[in-house]
Amino acid sequence: MYEPYGMIAALPTPMLENGDIDFESFEKLIEHVIAGGIHGVLVGGSTGEYSLMTFEERKKILAFVTSQVNKRVQVMAGTGCHRTVDTIELTKYAEHVGADSALVINPYYMVTSDEGILNHYKAVAKNADIGIVIYHYPDATGVELSPELIHEISQIEGVIGIKNTADGIHTSKLLNLVKDNTDFALLNGFEDLFLPSLSIGANGAIGLVHNLVPDKIAKLYELVQENNVKEAAELNKKLLPLFNLLEEETVPGTVKAGLKALGISGTACRLPLQPASESFEKKMTQLLNEISN
Repeated sequence: MYEPYGMIAALPTPMLENGDIDFESFEKLIEHVIAGGIHGVLVGGSTGEYSLMTFEERKKILAFVTSQVNKRVQVMAGTGCHRTVDTIELTKYAEHVGADSALVINPYYMVTSDEGILNHYKAVAKNADIGIVIYHYPDATGVELSPELIHEISQIEGVIGIKNTADGIHTSKLLNLVKDNTDFALLNGFEDLFLPSLSIGANGAIGLVHNLVPDKIAKLYELVQENNVKEAAELNKKLLPLFNLLEEETVPGTVKAGLKALGISGTACRLPLQPASESFEKKMTQLLNEISN
């Protein structure tokens, strides 16, 4: 079975000032990250503002990105919904348009039991013929899955990996539990943990910074695969200011400020989200210029 790997860009969704999706800029963004050597893209994730879209808009961007990528790199489709039946429908649609995997966030807001979470993933995996990637992001959902529960979910047929946007201790414990499962990939979701998690055996990372400096993020992965940790550490040091800057204001506004500096798209976000401040835009532009030199 297919297994996700490498550095996967969590694509923001470019927007026009009136709130419509900017497909022309979306195409430019996709070509930018692919040209930079990124191994895959995530469409319709948190950074993509999926929670502020209609169901039909979510389908539209899944179809658009999958078609634009045209099998050149992996496509991971964000398909998580509050209702299990909606998650199944969107996951089946992702399969229909040719995505390689579906990223399914764990149930939240209407908080359920561990058994309810387990049954949610069982139902989605059973009803769709596409690999399911668990999306674990407790800082956003308020629901933390224990490494033991994730390990149990990883045993479900059709569950092929996790985007674990959690701290280093949780990631280390989880890696220890799943390390012998060759059909399950652990992908980290925090920029500052990319290097340490890759160094101890993670299969890759999904992040924001991939959109801005894809060549350097791809190089970081390559250096770790070559066991050249010293050079990887030096590159990571160079990127640390960018990792930190991305969290200085609200995501995805910070990422879109970087895309504006690169001439790829504008900074518009959907309410209640806000674009980055003008002062932030200046800092982002200056830092990207420094890193590129």
